[in-house]
Amino acid sequence: MFDHFMTDSLATVRTVADLRKAIGAWRKEGLSIGLVPTMGALHEGHFSLVEKSVSENDCTCVTLFVNPKQFGPNEDFEVYPRDEEADAAALQERNADLLFAPEVGEMYPDGAVTSVSVPGIGDVLEGEFRPGFFTGVATVVSKLLIQALPDRAYFGEKDYQQLCVIRRMTADLNILVEIVGCPIVREEDGLALSSRNSYLSADERAVAPALNAALQEIGGAVRDNVKIAPVQQAATDGLLAAGFSSVDYLAVVDAQTLEPATSASGPVRILGAAWLGKTRLIDNIGL
Repeated sequence: MFDHFMTDSLATVRTVADLRKAIGAWRKEGLSIGLVPTMGALHEGHFSLVEKSVSENDCTCVTLFVNPKQFGPNEDFEVYPRDEEADAAALQERNADLLFAPEVGEMYPDGAVTSVSVPGIGDVLEGEFRPGFFTGVATVVSKLLIQALPDRAYFGEKDYQQLCVIRRMTADLNILVEIVGCPIVREEDGLALSSRNSYLSADERAVAPALNAALQEIGGAVRDNVKIAPVQQAATDGLLAAGFSSVDYLAVVDAQTLEPATSASGPVRILGAAWLGKTRLIDNIGL
């Protein structure tokens, strides 16, 4: 059961029934609701989403669920950083009203077989290198949106393709929630904040900003209307020389469709994914 909400303490609920009870009470009072879905290991990037929700809604619910369905067989589900107590304390400081932290069995009861996939936009880039990833994301986010039915839900642009997939899914399924994308929060040296940055050694951390620098280099070529392919290759070579072990992609795409773009005739996004040791970093910039 939830003990309290709309008080000085952050209430934590762990079942869909209790989540709906808390949200339903807010609805009866005519209060607006913001939802911030997370996998925990919260950092300033997450907190920027929470702060935006708090500023735009009467009540803010943050969800904390490390979703097994978006991890591949050899990915880092078991070791993904988890610290619910620290996350809850930080959320209380930032005036969140409710934390929904379900167990796996609550989100995926025995016998549940339905999944949500977003073909096309979910099959390229991350979808190509992490098969099934966006089906896992779309399934859990659709469930969270339906469970909470907030007015707005907040997602960071660091996972830009994920944001595009979620927007497509909510439009296609007529889920009446405004999807709000929020700017990437970066370290001073340009590294995009990510829970997985904690995996980096000191030496790797020093190299990590090179990914953002590579995207900026490609962005300069797009702006100058220079041939992109040679610059992409040079940026890839530069990352490998800097210490990255492999580069999955450095892609210039249409900001809406994620189809390859060859010029900045419309809104363009430059996305990159590369391995630094055992850590896979992703980043993107908009033009």
